Amino acid sequence: MSTVADPADAAPQGSLSEDEEPAAHRSLSEERSDETKGAPAPEPVPAPVREPAPAPAPEPVEGTLGRGALASTGSATGSRIRLIATDLDGTLLDPSGRVTSRTRAALDAARAAGTVVVPVTARQPIGLRAIAAEAGFDGWALCGNGAYGIHLGTREQLFASEIAVPVQQRIAQELGERIPDLLFASVREAGEVFVAQEGYAEVATLSDHKRDPRTMGAVPLAEVLGAPSLKLVIRHRSLTPAEIFAVLGTLDPAGFAATLSGAPFVEVMAEGVTKATGLAQLCAALGIDRTEVLALGDALNDVEMLRWAGRGIAMANAEPEAIAAADEVTASNADDGVAAALERILAG
Repeated sequence: MSTVADPADAAPQGSLSEDEEPAAHRSLSEERSDETKGAPAPEPVPAPVREPAPAPAPEPVEGTLGRGALASTGSATGSRIRLIATDLDGTLLDPSGRVTSRTRAALDAARAAGTVVVPVTARQPIGLRAIAAEAGFDGWALCGNGAYGIHLGTREQLFASEIAVPVQQRIAQELGERIPDLLFASVREAGEVFVAQEGYAEVATLSDHKRDPRTMGAVPLAEVLGAPSLKLVIRHRSLTPAEIFAVLGTLDPAGFAATLSGAPFVEVMAEGVTKATGLAQLCAALGIDRTEVLALGDALNDVEMLRWAGRGIAMANAEPEAIAAADEVTASNADDGVAAALERILAG
């Protein structure tokens, strides 16, 4: 249930007030006619001979730095990389949750080469802003596992996909019949509002949502489920997220999608929503093709994004599903794996 079909290729339509320039992308093989010489020949010139279409070029085997952008090795077209989509926890951030100086230098070098760097995270804006300055993030970001796209500078919301109230109520009822004493929380309004059920804050920590549990409030479950959510969070005092996720997988999946990010709860989004679908919408707005995207991730919620991007790189510390979905593996987040990957590509 956590995996959906890859979204259609993002069509390069429109543009946004960013540094990126939209571009058209083609991969064509055409027959060409030999041109006759301009000067008269002493003998009659034979009819032009058509040459066969050239064979497709093999995929590049190593990244190189092109003028103004990185060159991709992860797609059949060999398209240059115009956008880097990176997960945060377990990927860009070290085990202490910080951006190392080496990683920041690699991000800056990629940006200097003309590449857009976009955080794609399960976090809400409050958690993203906590590390934005360290990473140099001040433009577009994808939050809630691709459920909504926001601009960190202007706070403009590019798109949002919400879970319908009846779907939330059905999940709570049917899952609650199988697992008593579940706790729910709802993320709303561009990710700025967090509505927690009574008892939720008692089991939450600051690191869970990058939000002080004392500010979460405590409302009846009916109120948590009474408005559409960008993300619905489900947890239990004693059961693991994997145990809840397994039972959730036995329900009719109509209207919702669920995943795990490594956090101590299950994350539920609207049907079909993944990091890949969010990334596809952002790329369509920026005029960037999927073959021009490099994605980095480590967890189950990164799988679709790693598959969708022209080149997907998993961390050495990644879940097996993420490694299987990626084109290659870099070092762990404890060993600056994102920096190592970008440095290798930049060095060409």
